[in-house]
Amino acid sequence: MPTLEHNALVEMFREHPELAPRLLATLLHVEVPPHASVAVVESSLDQLIPVEYRADLVLELRDERDALVLAIVLEVQRDVDPDKKYSWPAYVAVVRARKRVGTIVVVVAPDAGVAAWAAETIDLGLGRGHVAPLVLGPAVVPEITDPADAEKETELAVLSAVAHGNGPSGLTVVKAALAGLGRLDQAHAMVYFQVIWNGLREPMRQALEALVMERQIEGEATIPPSLQRLIDRGIREGELKGMREGKLEGMREGKLEGKRDTLLRLLARAGIALTEDESARIQACTDVATLDRWIENVLGAKSAAEVLS
Repeated sequence: MPTLEHNALVEMFREHPELAPRLLATLLHVEVPPHASVAVVESSLDQLIPVEYRADLVLELRDERDALVLAIVLEVQRDVDPDKKYSWPAYVAVVRARKRVGTIVVVVAPDAGVAAWAAETIDLGLGRGHVAPLVLGPAVVPEITDPADAEKETELAVLSAVAHGNGPSGLTVVKAALAGLGRLDQAHAMVYFQVIWNGLREPMRQALEALVMERQIEGEATIPPSLQRLIDRGIREGELKGMREGKLEGMREGKLEGKRDTLLRLLARAGIALTEDESARIQACTDVATLDRWIENVLGAKSAAEVLS
């Protein structure tokens, strides 16, 4: 069963797909093909691979002519799982065959031991072929200790806190990440806070508790009072333990509802009428990429069938 931590990190890349190629270039120094857009297209993979072989995310990089230049299979890995050494090559083979484009596996592994395991080259047999996952782990994720940097790169700051929160500079890294959370809405901020909190060992939790309870953080990092109060209450009353999948699922559903509303408003403005079945199809859609495609289709469309194609 995927944990809140796993799903929250997946959602981070789902909501900010451009983060993956940017981190590949800046942290792993990979020569990413020039591209104009990055889109999540995991629904296409779902139709090709049985449920037991389903990747966390599949991203497509396209150039200015909308030509596909690279596919990225992104996996969040918090524990060693020997089965992944068999499923990751399957993801690459299927996406590469379907898309007719170069395909790589990128693994987000906050734990150093898991990251080292994930980075091992996978031999496909007799040394005649291999898959070499690219890993975003503690060895390459920087320690972000400056609150100003964390505010500019909040997602990277969260990854930094998860990867380095228990290290020698852990408290400074965590405080910087909390400062970065101040620019987010309350729901996202609290989910990311719990991801960071759950990854901390007891000594670091106690140190952070002491700072928060004494409100020393407010003098060093820009945490909004509302977030400060929620952190205080969560630590004191143990409410953080009660935040689970519902919070994350609520965030996703809110985003989907916003996409559906946007689509319906654009259809109304374009004078395109919907049948009951077409309206129900829109309301039932839970794929952000599909809703984005339908929104783009409204421009120049004359019928609902053209939009929902």
